[in-house]
Amino acid sequence: MATARETFRVPSGPVDLKAIDPRGRPIGPRDKADAALEMEDLGARLDARQEALYAEGAAGGPRAVLLVLQGMDTSGKGGTIRHVLGMVNPQGVHVASFKRPTEEELAHDFLWRIRRQVPVPGRIGVFDRSHYEDVLVARVDGLVPEEVWQARYEAIADFERELSDGGVTILKCLLHISPEEQAERLLARLDDPQKRWKYNPGDLDARAKWPAYREAYAAALERCDSDVAPWYVVPSDRKWYRNWAVAALLAETLDDLAPQFPPPDYDLEAERARLKASTGLG
Repeated sequence: MATARETFRVPSGPVDLKAIDPRGRPIGPRDKADAALEMEDLGARLDARQEALYAEGAAGGPRAVLLVLQGMDTSGKGGTIRHVLGMVNPQGVHVASFKRPTEEELAHDFLWRIRRQVPVPGRIGVFDRSHYEDVLVARVDGLVPEEVWQARYEAIADFERELSDGGVTILKCLLHISPEEQAERLLARLDDPQKRWKYNPGDLDARAKWPAYREAYAAALERCDSDVAPWYVVPSDRKWYRNWAVAALLAETLDDLAPQFPPPDYDLEAERARLKASTGLG
């Protein structure tokens, strides 16, 4: 069977997001019950690998992982973080959410605020939105001149190569939903008093620009997909499938890294003898 990374990797050449089914289930579980069972196994894999990565970083190892989550409003970035990263020790996870830039952030290069959130060695970093906002929102809403956002694709590619050279393994997921599913999720927020705080009237403004956003996402995928920072398109109309797919992508990535627990930098038998002597067991 094909791996998740083989299946969800953005196709080479021109990207047509309309041709990728947001409700698709090309591999993996066929229903929610099966997904729940598979998530148990994935959770065990992720937890073991993340603990080894954390230990490796504590011993001076340089490696980290960065998971980038992008998608239209309601695509499930927060839900993915909760359901996938919630299966590992939170001490080894760093989540950064990128909203509208502050005045301080706007006074710097667009990557300034991103660099401040790059995961340190031993951590899994998660970006809820990311540096790609500067070729998505900035492009669609005309926040900067075209020559500015056009130049950012190359700056992003250079930045991601720099991270990779420094030991950060990158995987980027577009949570791909349909306009119809988004409408249902927005209505659900309005209908549920406990979810109304998530609703933003501005979401409808972005929704009205769906074709422009689809074009902007396609350009980002085409121009910034690389072997050191691959893009994956995750069908996200089914929340349970989205969560499984991202968990599988992250697990495969960590399996390839195969982090190792560092050997002790002390004499194991001598320390065992000292401990037994101190407790009267020796």
